[in-house]
Amino acid sequence: MDNEHNMSGHDMHMDHNQMDHGNMDHDMAGMDHMDHMGNFKRKFWVSLVAALPIFILSPFMGIDLPFQFTFPGSDWVVLILASFLFFWGGQPFFSGAKSELKAKNPAMMTLITMGIGVAYIYSLYAFVNNHFLGGAHVMDFFWELASLIVIMLLGHWIEMSATMNAGNALEKMAALLPGEAHVLNAAGDTQDVPLAQLSAGQTVLIRAGEKIPADGDVLSGSSAVNEALVTGESKAVTKNAGSHVIGGSVNGNGTLTVQVTGTGEDGFLAQVGKLVSQAQAEKSRAETMADRVAKWLFYAALSVGIIAFFVWLAVADMDVALNRLVTVLVIACPHALGLAIPLVVSRSTSLAATHGLLIRDHRAIESVKHLDTVLMDKTGTLTEGVFKVNAVRSFDPQLSENAVLTLFAQLEANSSHPLATGILTAASAKNLSAPAASNVQTVQGVGLTGQVDGRDYAVVTASYLRQKQLHYDEDQFQQLAAAGNSVSYLVSEQKVLGLAAQGDQIKPEAAGLISALHQLHIQPVMLTGDNEPAARAVAAQLGDITVHAELKPEDKERIVREYQSQGHHVMMVGDGVNDAPSLARADIGVAIGAGTDVAIESADVILVRSNPQDILNFLNLAKATNRKMVQNLWWGAGYNIVAIPLAAGVLAGIGIILSPAVGAIIMSLSTVGVALNAMTLKMKSEN
Repeated sequence: MDNEHNMSGHDMHMDHNQMDHGNMDHDMAGMDHMDHMGNFKRKFWVSLVAALPIFILSPFMGIDLPFQFTFPGSDWVVLILASFLFFWGGQPFFSGAKSELKAKNPAMMTLITMGIGVAYIYSLYAFVNNHFLGGAHVMDFFWELASLIVIMLLGHWIEMSATMNAGNALEKMAALLPGEAHVLNAAGDTQDVPLAQLSAGQTVLIRAGEKIPADGDVLSGSSAVNEALVTGESKAVTKNAGSHVIGGSVNGNGTLTVQVTGTGEDGFLAQVGKLVSQAQAEKSRAETMADRVAKWLFYAALSVGIIAFFVWLAVADMDVALNRLVTVLVIACPHALGLAIPLVVSRSTSLAATHGLLIRDHRAIESVKHLDTVLMDKTGTLTEGVFKVNAVRSFDPQLSENAVLTLFAQLEANSSHPLATGILTAASAKNLSAPAASNVQTVQGVGLTGQVDGRDYAVVTASYLRQKQLHYDEDQFQQLAAAGNSVSYLVSEQKVLGLAAQGDQIKPEAAGLISALHQLHIQPVMLTGDNEPAARAVAAQLGDITVHAELKPEDKERIVREYQSQGHHVMMVGDGVNDAPSLARADIGVAIGAGTDVAIESADVILVRSNPQDILNFLNLAKATNRKMVQNLWWGAGYNIVAIPLAAGVLAGIGIILSPAVGAIIMSLSTVGVALNAMTLKMKSEN
């Protein structure tokens, strides 16, 4: 955020929409076509029990295995169990295929349905032929049908388990909240109430060391609250009557009485949880590409299968032709391809959340491949945003320096901007009484105006004075600014009455970030509304960084556009309302710190902690995620390049035949490989 007074976006108030503590696991999206498919775990175990007799009583590709046997009527047992498996165990695939066909987008579920459908119908034909028509014996595919359904259900169970495990970051966030709250009744007695029953307007007692159960306003008591787990800020925050507390933070040594303002979906943690689940549901461009590959794979499999069917029908017989068709459709089932990207995305989202990174749009991860420029807001991103008044000067003989500081404090009394905080802290240290000014208004790109004792005052920047041609000591300004100070001027009736110079501290990790970006061949750029000399002073401590100073919010957005028009791929890092336009415009928008709701809505990635090193953590995670996406696309689809021709029988002349069961095993192994490969995604942390 800028150091200009109009940039009041550092206000940490957020539109607190919070996660439901009890229902977070239901937020795990990211498997679009599988949301309605029921309990795969239960279906797998029931189907396995039904399939075991089929494996024992039915031959495998016409071969009786050593453990197999038959008895009179065993064929009927196999038919009944296979029919149950087909209609009950195959139901999730039928539902998925129906959705795909309805959307005119046949893909993996359609292929699976075609595979098991052809296998069942052909086996039913074989049963009728062998028992009632008296023709030549036709080999059935009940063994292969059962194995395919069981393996496919197992693959889906692995997928859902992997995804749910990858998404347990939501549960970790829910665990920040206590299970119960001490609710105070009208008589002043406390009653422990489950958190799910807590409602806004109730009064709760929070004892020393306890977690705060919900967002609220302090009615009485005083304590230092640790909000690190929620906002990432390590410093304990003093809370008194009138202060706002966030659910999930930890109370210190005092006792607080708090009126609840937000619970469930109305508190801070739910916003974090929704961002995570929303990110997991997002489809990145790579995922869209995977779906497109699956669609073409469907058409390829169908085409090759039909061609193989008619070719084998011409050179052999119906049994062989159907065998080849079934095998092609089984081997081409792109189930693993469908898992390739979602599992990586889910795992990546989980890793990010546990490291204080919330990824709202996974297209940002893919954009990192082309990133060459990072634009960073100065205050709060590269510097601490904690200002200390280093100098106060009066230019009016009737005003002492304390009187000037008092007027500054009165005008800034209700502002949460870091510069305002510095002024108020200095006034408080000198025990200066500073009742808030009236009619205070923020002036975009300038500062603010207000009235004290009926007289109009303004807090402005040096650039405003130059623009309005108001006289001030430029040498004095240059001297203060060159020392790294942000200089604000007090003006009334077109006369400069005084100034306040404040210094900010560079974050200890900032210089390392600049150096690391250069090593990655990424150009760092600092944007600030602060004066040019102060910005240069900060840049000198950071290293090789391009500086754009004295900017208004629209200037930042314009600079982003300028870099993009020059062919650069830009990341913008900021934390306030003033950064929202540039965050939205950038190829990757990153909100640092808890930020404001506007900044969060404009950003693709949110760094919960205010550590600049998390920018590097995001870049490292994005690169690792992109590698896993490419690997999984090959795991999920690459084997089909060889497998489909083999399934069609192109090498049958030299005795190489790929059976439906082998096809199912290969395809399912690919599925398992995709899941395991996704779960091996690791995050290299820079801090």
